[in-house]
Amino acid sequence: MGYINKIPLSRIGYDFIPQAYLPEGKDEYYLRFKQQKNEKQYRNLTEEEIQILESNSNESTNWNDVLVTDKFLPRQIKRSKFYGLVRIGDMEEVYLEYRDIRLAVGIYNSQVISCDIGDCVALHQVRYIAHYIVGNEVILLNVNEMETSSNAKFGNGILKEGDQDYSRIYLELCNENGGRSVLPFDGMQAADVYLWTRNRQDKKLQQRFWDTTNNGFDTARGYYSEIGDRTVIKNSHTIKNVKIGSDAYIKGISKLKNLTVNSTAEAYTQIGEGCELVNGIIGYGCRVFYGVKAVRFILSSYSQLKYGARLINSFLGDNSTISCCEVLNSLIFPAHEQHHNNSFLCAALIKGQSNMAAGATVGSNHNSRGADGEIIAGRGFWPGLCVSLKHNSRFASYTLIVKGDFLHELDIKIPFSLISNDTANDRLVIIPGYWFMYNMYALMRNTNKFINRDKRSFKNQYFEYDILAPDTVNELFTSLKEIEIAVGHSINSTDAISWLEGEGDSKVEITLQNAEFSKRKVVLMKPRESYKLFRKLIRYYAVCQILDQVEPEYFEAFCASISDLEVKREEFENIGSQLMPVSKLDTLLGDIKEERLDSWTDIHHRYHEISADYLRDKLIHAVASLEEVTAISASKWDRGFWEDVLDEALETKTWICEEIYKSRSKDYSNPFRLMVYENEEEMNEVVGRLEDNSFINQQTAELEKFKAAVDGIRAVIGLKVEEEG
Repeated sequence: MGYINKIPLSRIGYDFIPQAYLPEGKDEYYLRFKQQKNEKQYRNLTEEEIQILESNSNESTNWNDVLVTDKFLPRQIKRSKFYGLVRIGDMEEVYLEYRDIRLAVGIYNSQVISCDIGDCVALHQVRYIAHYIVGNEVILLNVNEMETSSNAKFGNGILKEGDQDYSRIYLELCNENGGRSVLPFDGMQAADVYLWTRNRQDKKLQQRFWDTTNNGFDTARGYYSEIGDRTVIKNSHTIKNVKIGSDAYIKGISKLKNLTVNSTAEAYTQIGEGCELVNGIIGYGCRVFYGVKAVRFILSSYSQLKYGARLINSFLGDNSTISCCEVLNSLIFPAHEQHHNNSFLCAALIKGQSNMAAGATVGSNHNSRGADGEIIAGRGFWPGLCVSLKHNSRFASYTLIVKGDFLHELDIKIPFSLISNDTANDRLVIIPGYWFMYNMYALMRNTNKFINRDKRSFKNQYFEYDILAPDTVNELFTSLKEIEIAVGHSINSTDAISWLEGEGDSKVEITLQNAEFSKRKVVLMKPRESYKLFRKLIRYYAVCQILDQVEPEYFEAFCASISDLEVKREEFENIGSQLMPVSKLDTLLGDIKEERLDSWTDIHHRYHEISADYLRDKLIHAVASLEEVTAISASKWDRGFWEDVLDEALETKTWICEEIYKSRSKDYSNPFRLMVYENEEEMNEVVGRLEDNSFINQQTAELEKFKAAVDGIRAVIGLKVEEEG
């Protein structure tokens, strides 16, 4: 049961910081004055101004504590109450206009308690606003309650003086039992969360993450809530302990409590009707609309929550969208899409560029003995309609899962695969390389789609969106071994490679071991085709990196330099969508442990440094991959070698473009698709003409650029340049 105290009316608006937490020699306003960065000259009201204020039905327990500037217009303050120290900025005889709202500058029908009000503010029908610093040209209209506690933390997982430890906010990510909890903080990136949720056995590292976060904040009580310049808040209920940036637009919300809402003129954030957001951090340029409920969360920049979405104990990476559905205890890297009302994601680590279909229930811990299971999915994860998965499961990049209930734990190490249940024969079926074989359009369009959606204004991390990158190429190498082992086991031979190259009975059923925790078969379809495809894709990836990063005039110098290098294909780890060589990751973690990186700002700067070297690291990885897949040392890459790999790369690029067109053209040639239209002309009006498809046309243009790049290298090393036609 709550309690109500009786305190003399003359004290309302004062004693914000309890006496026990007030530093010696400081008053209750010392942090407020520090926050209020402008150096305005305030003065007391004149007798005439007080008379005008009172004649306009305004009142105060102490007019001496209402301070104003020389540009004060008392006639634009009506029917309002003032308590404590209130400072009012410059006023003008103007109104502020935002969309269809037009409100006179001034304070009307409001109750203001110990606040700083900026220049040219329109404050109308704010029934209660206490301990706020309001910026310039702000509109506040019809707000019920705005208040601040002396121990406000604004969504950060810290404690203020006198706080009990149970009041600290944690994000319980990846696991429902709290075993991977982290402390949220403003500016937290997906990479930070990933590193903190991993390495739980390293107590020293974990303590450093904890200390780094705690040391980044002041534990003193007395900070005010803030509303940035040109922010508009209207028709809203409760806003408590919030820090809101400039140019934000907030309307019709039910509750904002213990939040930081980042916003600027270039990346403004909007929060709409019916939302309840508690204990969270919202990044720049976000959109939160229509009945969203979010508790203990971080929403990274340029992401969206819409249409009743539930986001609880979760981190959502940049440039992501969640609508309608429920997400719990999950760490989600950038570029995630989840739009359907009946999808559910829980206790999962999703490594970005993912899409959750309707009815997908990924990570329901009710299918295991305890609430401690986890699911890990590489980037490009795509569970299809009504897919249900069991904890614990792990999936390689670009795994597509067909509708069905998967009753056993899965460990899928082969990327670009289609996973399906063959219920008639009670077996699991895996088609490696499915995306390349059957839906090239959707696969290749992903890269362009995510690049175009990356709206970050400050890109301190290089987010990898290309389908062929060090992480996926390393998975392709793993897949080659997996396929070889599966074939050797199935044909009972140590010479699996000969069979994969075409010798022996092609109708032999190839089964994969250790992919599902069950006694039923796991059948590998098209092993020969996928084996050859994966090797070709590795070679293509390597040539693409060389063509992208080595200008023709420097190609011979490049060849000379790599012939002397002894490079080894290195593992890369996906750190919040930044791919990082494991050697550099180990150095990063070591520097954190040894306090050579002493703040999150230092750590973020290191991300940036590693990102700056990423393309070079990627090129070295490509060279090592090409050496390994061809079994030819770079020192022996002669003219004949380059002729072969360039020819094949051009053939592969041409094939990719042809398959992109072919997979999309099926939608135009399928009579069952055409039947819902009166004729072909109507279909073209509705879905657009195939020849006008911007992505296909872009790929055609890229093919021409690729040909030109290949010809540039050919000319340098004295090979014949292919003539057009």
